[in-house]
Amino acid sequence: MSVEIYRKALKAGRKISRERLAAGESPYLPALERILEHADIKTQETLGVVEIPLERVIGTYASGRQPTFSNGFYPLMPEESEFAQKWIRLCQSHLLEGIHDPIKAYEYRGHYYVMEGHKRVSVLRYFGALSVRGFVIRMIPALGSSPEDRQYAAFLYFYRLTGINYLWFRKASDYAALLRAVRKSSSDIWTEEERRRFRAFYTSFYHVYHEKREFENDLSTDEALLVYLDIYDYESSVEKTVPKLRTEISRLRDEFHNKSQNADIHLILSPPDYKSLFWWLPSGAPLRIGFLHDKTASTSSWVFTHELGRRDLEAAFDEQLVTLCLDGADTEERADQSLETLISEKPDLIFTTSPRLLNASLKAALSHPEIKILNCSLNTSHPTIRTYYARMYEGKFLMGVIAGCLTPDNKIGYIADYPIYGCTANINAFALGAKMVNPEARIYLGWSKTVSGDGREQLSRNGISYISDQDAIAAGSSISRYVGLYRSDGCSLSNTALCVWRWGRLYERIVRNYLNGGWKNDAPDSRAVSYWWGMDAGVIDLICSSSLPEGTRQLVSILQNAICSGSLSPFSTVIHTQDGRTFDYTDHPITAHEIITMDWLADNVIGELPSLRDLIPEAQALVRIQGVKQV
Repeated sequence: MSVEIYRKALKAGRKISRERLAAGESPYLPALERILEHADIKTQETLGVVEIPLERVIGTYASGRQPTFSNGFYPLMPEESEFAQKWIRLCQSHLLEGIHDPIKAYEYRGHYYVMEGHKRVSVLRYFGALSVRGFVIRMIPALGSSPEDRQYAAFLYFYRLTGINYLWFRKASDYAALLRAVRKSSSDIWTEEERRRFRAFYTSFYHVYHEKREFENDLSTDEALLVYLDIYDYESSVEKTVPKLRTEISRLRDEFHNKSQNADIHLILSPPDYKSLFWWLPSGAPLRIGFLHDKTASTSSWVFTHELGRRDLEAAFDEQLVTLCLDGADTEERADQSLETLISEKPDLIFTTSPRLLNASLKAALSHPEIKILNCSLNTSHPTIRTYYARMYEGKFLMGVIAGCLTPDNKIGYIADYPIYGCTANINAFALGAKMVNPEARIYLGWSKTVSGDGREQLSRNGISYISDQDAIAAGSSISRYVGLYRSDGCSLSNTALCVWRWGRLYERIVRNYLNGGWKNDAPDSRAVSYWWGMDAGVIDLICSSSLPEGTRQLVSILQNAICSGSLSPFSTVIHTQDGRTFDYTDHPITAHEIITMDWLADNVIGELPSLRDLIPEAQALVRIQGVKQV
């Protein structure tokens, strides 16, 4: 039996060698001693005896052993050779009692090169083993700033925290993403129990992901694991049975494919023209639209604006449409339960109105592919659901223009909530609008969701009279006048301008597009689809006080018309940043992706983006999902 196994292994090895020779490549194992001739080794670390992932064992240390094996450690020596006889006896031993003696190997840049135990590696790899015990010495080169060096440095840091060497990400940032996914800080040393739990979960995931070879993509197991953990919570997943994992992983086919293709988001920046479109509703069966809020209209200005939009949607369709609404889904468990309740009512579409509901929306859409779910968020590359948002930065630019015209001392305040996608663009657009009409204008930035306070008092203490604050109010809010752009002298407050979210217009147009068959047309391929509409679609509007000077009002009207016609973009200029960079968007327009993911501030902004630890817990939860910086 072992002789026949050797013949099959030898046949495979010779086949691999021929193929590599035909491709102009070496048919043998790479040799580390040759590689180190051109390497600048900074230090060595003795790791002791560890589990070595066999897929990372790629070569031999000594060049003299190269001709013995093909790439992949298949044997190349004839069946009658002494080498073959030793391989066959080792194979017999493995089948009877297993291989237990550790090998000796060097690790260099995440790959392992065998010093002693080549045949053990060969036999184990032939039988599909995942790891081999080995005594390892790590050769650490001098590391620079190249992507490869940054990736290896990230691996070394991750290993020192976790002791895990079987995860290998191509992107340095993925190691930090894995730590966030398992809810571990970037400085905590893992306990033996944490390592054991993760290894058991990873092993189950690995076998399920590979068992049927059904995922035709270039995504490694480790990258696929990140996709999975981006949707399913780690703590609730570590105890899942293999059949449960198999069901969930099989549903992620499109998500895996999208990630492997590194597909960008298909942004739809304006709605279709409905004047020439015919739309219909099944006779006697009103359309059913579900809404899910994470808070309530009485406690959240954000939910209040979406509730106004829901009511506008009902009015637009009269009795031909009914909405089903649940709120207060402020935990993952409540969100999951609420979505299941909505789905039981068999709606045609479901809108979930907060990025906090993103994961629950994804899980529900994966479990119920017959239901179309849209989540209100930005920069979300999941083809399983669709997302929507409004280009608030267009309105903020105009408010900046107003503030730049009216400020008596060139100091203007700006209160922001969270450093999430879109928020930074709002700040910078406001600052650029003020700078366009007043080159000396300075924007003093405060944050409403930090542990140090809401920022409003600090601006007042600095004597700043014109402040841009929250964009909407909650029903019955006690600070209802702190909205939009206002002037405050410490005793009284007068509102000057307000950017308005017209969610009802967005909801109506998405629903009409769905009824006209546009849903399929909006997804020409497997990319994620996001509706990101602005002033030209009527989704963002600007309301100005009657006390606004006529000249300022006329200027704002001209600029608003230019934005709506597409002849003006708030960022179509030379932009200087706080950190000394310069972006010139006069000759080529800024892309939508660049606007969404801005992580810098214009040089006339006084303040900074808060770190994660500076935010209150509620804000931290949202920033972990949609933050422009995961710090």
